[in-house]
This record gives sequence, structure tokens and C-alpha cells, in this order.
Amino acid sequence: MNDMQQVVAVTVVVCLAAGAVGAFVLARLRGRSTTVLVVAASLVPLAAVSVAVFVNVRRMFISTHDSTVVLVALGCAGLVGILLSLVLGHQVAREAHALTRTVRSLGERIPVEEAGARTTPVSSELTALGRELDTTRLRLEASERRERALESSRRELVAFMSHDLRTPLAGLRALAEGLEDGVIEPAPALRQVRQTVARLDGLVGDLFELSRVSAPDPGPRDDATLVSLVEVAHDVVGELQQHAHQRLVDLRLQVAPDDDRLAVTGNGDELTRLLGNLVGNAVRHTSEGGSVVVRAERCADGRTQLSVLDECGGIAEPDLLRVFEAGWRADPDRGGRDAGAGLGLAIAKGIVESHAGSISVANVEGGCRFEVALPAAEPGGVVEQDAPVS
Repeated sequence: MNDMQQVVAVTVVVCLAAGAVGAFVLARLRGRSTTVLVVAASLVPLAAVSVAVFVNVRRMFISTHDSTVVLVALGCAGLVGILLSLVLGHQVAREAHALTRTVRSLGERIPVEEAGARTTPVSSELTALGRELDTTRLRLEASERRERALESSRRELVAFMSHDLRTPLAGLRALAEGLEDGVIEPAPALRQVRQTVARLDGLVGDLFELSRVSAPDPGPRDDATLVSLVEVAHDVVGELQQHAHQRLVDLRLQVAPDDDRLAVTGNGDELTRLLGNLVGNAVRHTSEGGSVVVRAERCADGRTQLSVLDECGGIAEPDLLRVFEAGWRADPDRGGRDAGAGLGLAIAKGIVESHAGSISVANVEGGCRFEVALPAAEPGGVVEQDAPVS
């Protein structure tokens, strides 16, 4: 065996022995600090190289001066390696502690500057893990904010409904007491009772409808048919024309000549109620002499669109995000018999979402514009000739 073969053999044996010892040491150190593990893992190859070089230098019978130079250089390199392993282990341990704090802070609100105070990770894997944890924390915070907003909206709705129920019930109690005492004529009292009961029935119906269309997973629809949005718009405008005339509001319908059908797949009753809620609100909040324009047209993306443009004076910017919340009303005093229960727009939003559509509102000059976009029906179907009116 020549010298080179002997060097290779000695090096392989020494490295295998060092690897076995290193594996044993790492197994014994399992569960220790990251710094200790990184240093130990760095020392294993360093020790293997040092022992292999030392043995080969001794076997080669080189001069004492040359062997001393090699060993000194090897020692200096080993010292530098140990120091670098200590630095790397400390950085990895510090980043691990930072990630641990991030995990513990999930679900807790922490300042943005504190969340971004983590040092630059020492590896791409830790960088990806840190980013994922930050994303998860932001999602949890957003979910918590939505939950608080929903809870606040629920409390407001309960309070508003209690108020809206208490007022007519108090009126019914007064009418009943007046009839018992004989101080109220029966005929007008019965008319008032009938009107109040109808109002309560409408409120309960709105609550039921809101609960139905707001179900988290309503499942597949089994009542969907082809409905013409143009016919729905004609029915709603015709139904509310007298109401608009009484309020001195000009209510008009605009349909493009080539959009005489605008068929969608859905429930005709619900789509009629959807547009009726939007147009009714527009007429109610438009002042005398104003106008309400209902448009049925096709969007550039192929969807069908219904829009209601009124002259209500616009909606305050902070309220634009709350328009479709249950119980929200534009009038902070919530007074008047014509104010409604504040459920119409929430029901409209639920109906639109149950039809895989979208609804939005924006302020325009002199008023606001509600837009409803629904997927167009597949071609080849037969459209219902008479859209039902709720």
C-alpha cells in the first residue's frame, strides 16, 4: 500500500470514528439548548479533520518545524471554527426564542413595532416560518376584529329590535286598556290594532328572512329558475310608483334596448324583494322633487347588473362600511313610522350573496348609488314570463 492509500485509509477511519462519537454525543445532548447542539455539530467535523491531520503528520515523519507549523495552523483554524459555531448557535437560539414569543403571542394584540422587531433569520426556512407566523397572527387579529364587530352588531340589533317591538306593544296595551275602560271607540281601535299587528308581522318576517339568507352554509338551491331582471325591475318600479308619487319623487326605470331580458338563475321572490328593498329605501330617503333611477344593464364582465341611483344627499363616509349591517339606519334618531326596522339592506346583501353575486354602495353627486351584480344565466334556458312579486 503506497503512502497516498495509507493517508486515505487513515483519514476514512478517523472520520468514521469521529462521526460515530459525534452521533453518540448529539444523541446524549438531545433536548439541550440550540447553541449547544450547533456547537457540538460544528465540532464533530472539526475534530475529525484535526485528528486525521495530526495522525497523518506524525506518520509522515516530516521535520519538527514543519509539523509544528501544520499543527499551529490547524489549532488556529479550529479555534476560529469554534468561535464561529458559537456565534451561529447564538443567532439560531435567539431567532428560535423570537419565534417562540411569536407563537405565544398568537391571538394577542401586540404593537406593530414589537411585531417587526425580530432580527433577520439565519436561514431561509426560519425566514419562511417567521413570515408564516406573522401572517397567521394578522389573520387571527382580523378574525378577532370581525368577531367583535359581529358581536357589537348583534347587540345593536337586539337593542334596536327591542325598541321597535316595545313601541307597538305599548300601543297595543294602551288600546286594550282603552277598550276595557270604554274610553276608545271600537272601530278605530280595531283598525289601529290591525295596522300594528301587520307592522309586527312584517318585523318578524324580516327577522326570519334575515336569519335564512344569512345562514353560513345554506346548501344548494332547489328553488332556482330562470328569471328576467328586466321584468323584476318593471314589477318593482310599478309597485312603488304610487308610493313615490305620494312623496313627490320621480321614479324611473332605464333599460338598454338590447337588454330586454337579462336572465339570471335564482329565486324570483327573493330577487323582487332585493330590488324592492333598495328602491323603497331610495324613495324613502329622497327629498321632495328628487328622482330615483333604476337601471338594468349588462356589465363589461358579462354579469347582469341592477343599479339604484337616488338623491338622498349621500351617506357619511364612516357609515358606508356599515350600510349592510343588520339594524343600521341612516337616521341616528331612528324615529318615525317610516323608518323601517333597519333590516332591508342586510336582507338584500344576504339575498345577493345567496345568488353568488355582489352588492356595493358609493356616494355620487347629490345622493348614492347601489349596484347589484349577478351571474348571467346560461344561454338556452326559458325565462319566466311573469316574475313573482312579493
